[in-house]
Amino acid sequence: MDVGTALIAQSHRVDLSLSTAIVWALWLFVGFAGVFPGIVAYMVWLERKVAARFQDRIGPNRVGPFGLLQPIADAIKLIIKESIVPRPADGLIHLIAPVLVLVSAFLSLAVVPFAVGLAPIDPPSGLVYLIAVSSVGPLGIFLAGWSSRNKYSLLGAMRAVAQLVSYEIPQVLSTIPVALWAGSLSLVTIFDHQATFGWNAFNPPGFLAFVIFLIAGAAEVNRTPFDIPEAESEIIAGYHTEYSGMRFGLFFLAEYLSVFVVGCVATVLFLGGGAPLPFSAFPRNLIDGSLGGLVAANAILLTVFLLKVLLFIFVMFWVRATLPRMRIDRLMNFAWKYLVPLCLLNILLAAAWFEVVVRPGRVVASRWATGMIVLGMLTAGAVQLVFRVNRRLAAAAPIDADWPTVGSRAARAGR
Repeated sequence: MDVGTALIAQSHRVDLSLSTAIVWALWLFVGFAGVFPGIVAYMVWLERKVAARFQDRIGPNRVGPFGLLQPIADAIKLIIKESIVPRPADGLIHLIAPVLVLVSAFLSLAVVPFAVGLAPIDPPSGLVYLIAVSSVGPLGIFLAGWSSRNKYSLLGAMRAVAQLVSYEIPQVLSTIPVALWAGSLSLVTIFDHQATFGWNAFNPPGFLAFVIFLIAGAAEVNRTPFDIPEAESEIIAGYHTEYSGMRFGLFFLAEYLSVFVVGCVATVLFLGGGAPLPFSAFPRNLIDGSLGGLVAANAILLTVFLLKVLLFIFVMFWVRATLPRMRIDRLMNFAWKYLVPLCLLNILLAAAWFEVVVRPGRVVASRWATGMIVLGMLTAGAVQLVFRVNRRLAAAAPIDADWPTVGSRAARAGR
């Protein structure tokens, strides 16, 4: 194989015909202007209802039955509200920043296979594409804080970028076992692989990778207990302090759309996509070449997919309603001292699972049971090892190591 062939071996040839352009335009228009803003609007309604129940309140119930029209009223308010830009702000960058954050979240959905044939694009390196476009979001956040010419906004943006870059590393490392087992970076191939070998979250290394991905994903979308960039009690509203009107609405839309994206990606990578049962060909076995079979199978796959994503979103709302915000130094320590070592150890465990279960090419009950027992013990041991080492290091550290600034506890207490 020559160099040229090697370079294009990972590329799918796309027919850039008029029909392809029309399909992509429809995906863009329907998704960007209709479906996903509607999903975000009712995610906000759902969070307000869930938080109200946790806090013994009623939640939105005035506009429409059960408050179902409240998101529409909120959207109208944001659209007609005056957008005020500070005089010393950089006007162009101030406008571009929320657009970058929103585009980053929206482009991530382009490679998600919602059902059979319902992925807008299927590049061979879809996982790499996903990581690349999600990395644009921190750039928009930093530009928002910098362009506002506000010290609180700049401080919030710097803390946001530090957090997002730190937690992006364990998030990416947690996806390596999935790519290793499927032998591909395509999300469609990963989705198909789980139909044979079971959902990736249903084995010890996969479950640990799934938990790490969820934690890092919550930090990536600034959800409690990782909402340090918007710590209202410390830095007003963080990087979007100087935003109002629809410009603020774009940040709001991007944040909730990112929650939806993380739920979709977690479902595809670890929970078998829209498959209702692990180790089962249903409902794909309904596809018999006819249009009716394809529609029936996709209806089931899409319904189950959205239910799994809804469950993930509910867990995010649950965590926000119950857990307090982490302190910034402990948040960063958790990423670098706990999650990153766990990810590195988990990659070795994932390689062992590949050799024991995946490499034979089919699921063998004896190998599966052996892998579950042995690797389950090794995974639990790896988690215990990382936590024990960090606790010993924390116990051996000076008494003032927990404080982010210089000064003794006695001095802070006034003694």
